[in-house]
Amino acid sequence: MLLFPAPAGAQSVVNSPAPDRVAVTVYRNPDRGLEPMNLQWLGGYALVSETRRVRLPAGSSELRFEGVTSGIVPQSAIVTGLGQAVLEKNRDARLLSPGSLLDASLGERLTLRRTSRATGAVRQQEAIVRSTADGIVIQGPDGVEALRCTGIPETLLTARVPPGLSAKPTLSVRVRSPEPVEREVTLSYITNNFDWQADYIAELSPRGDRISLFGWLTMANSDVTGLENANAQAVAGKLNRERVWVDPGEARPIQITCWPQGTTSDIPEQVQLMSGEDIVVTGSRILAGAPPPPPPPPPAAMAERGGYDAEEERLGEVRLYRVPISVTVAAKSQKQIALLRQPAVRIESILRLRPHQGPIDGPLERVLITRNTPAQGLGLAIPAGKVALFGRREGRRILLGEGRIDDHTIGEKVEIPVATATGVRAVQRLTDRSVGRAGLNLVLSNDLPSAQTVEIELPLQARSGETKLPTRDGWKLWRVSVPANGRAELNYELGGD
Repeated sequence: MLLFPAPAGAQSVVNSPAPDRVAVTVYRNPDRGLEPMNLQWLGGYALVSETRRVRLPAGSSELRFEGVTSGIVPQSAIVTGLGQAVLEKNRDARLLSPGSLLDASLGERLTLRRTSRATGAVRQQEAIVRSTADGIVIQGPDGVEALRCTGIPETLLTARVPPGLSAKPTLSVRVRSPEPVEREVTLSYITNNFDWQADYIAELSPRGDRISLFGWLTMANSDVTGLENANAQAVAGKLNRERVWVDPGEARPIQITCWPQGTTSDIPEQVQLMSGEDIVVTGSRILAGAPPPPPPPPPAAMAERGGYDAEEERLGEVRLYRVPISVTVAAKSQKQIALLRQPAVRIESILRLRPHQGPIDGPLERVLITRNTPAQGLGLAIPAGKVALFGRREGRRILLGEGRIDDHTIGEKVEIPVATATGVRAVQRLTDRSVGRAGLNLVLSNDLPSAQTVEIELPLQARSGETKLPTRDGWKLWRVSVPANGRAELNYELGGD
């Protein structure tokens, strides 16, 4: 807590530099599907709740919550613990940067420091910032000149930060208290720049009838503000919410523009301007005239290990996954927490094809099927995510395929497509083509050393005079076991009466 005194008649400014405790609930981007998260453009959001202890003077004052996220939606912010003292709230969009500092210093006297390249002698003098619109123009005892156009290393120094500039994203509220108070307050708000997803690792048993399933809960934060030692939660499900665009705040760099002759003042040392020199403004070092560096690549995911699985709860129409330990969701990074561990999930491995009306010659898709029940080794809510399937050969783990899993509640059928099975092929040819009718011949060949269960899903109008085709989930189904190094054949027709 920092309290800055103000002149008589002006309101005091109370700074809260950082929260004492923080909690975050992350909501998925409902439109991303199973695409990987892009740390440069996260479409989810989060509900952040910060607890801070503040001390307010009597009368009107400005309470500044420093260190909120840059993606904060100001209209969603709620401050509790101050009763009726809150009068208004504002998000400070002017962030401290070399450019914004000079903009706020127009007409002010700063200190200009020059260093001789030849002797190393330092010369300091006062200078007034006259313009920042097209390059930096300063006025000093030697005349009016453009900053950094003399060829001499130059540094502008200021003793204070002008009012209204924040080094960190800040939300301020105006409060009025009849007497001095010290209270614990809670600031809650919705923020952009967050997302999460589930990532699964499955290992197939030697007999191929079970998998061990392990799930990670991956949280991502693309904001400039990190959340340290947070009580974290994730919500699976779709909520009705319109995305709110938030101005990220103004943090302008310095733009250097020189006149053709370099300067209007008569300074004896004229040397080549070196683009690699630095300008120092209030302790911040930036590259003069250089564009901002490209964003770094997303860092490798960090893992919270040790058996602390996320705890799942039902919350209305959505599912809540509570992380039982405090975690740090750092800025511009992602974090992984153990989500679930199911060591023996019974599965059936089948091959599946939905043939179109026409010639086909290609492999089938491998699908793992189970039901989300305790009897099958599951029986818990499963959030959507990607699945990597592994097996073991001669004691070594090898990747068998990658697939996806959708959101599933308890009791639902679970299907996980994981790979293309090249050992079994489907060849279909057109045998009869009449008006409104098509005859088709489908042959399945298996060159694997074991029989393979195949499901062919056909349109509802499909008919076969040789094989009964039951209906399931809106499809006619041909389910067949193709023997090892053997084949199976189906003649069917589409259309007609």
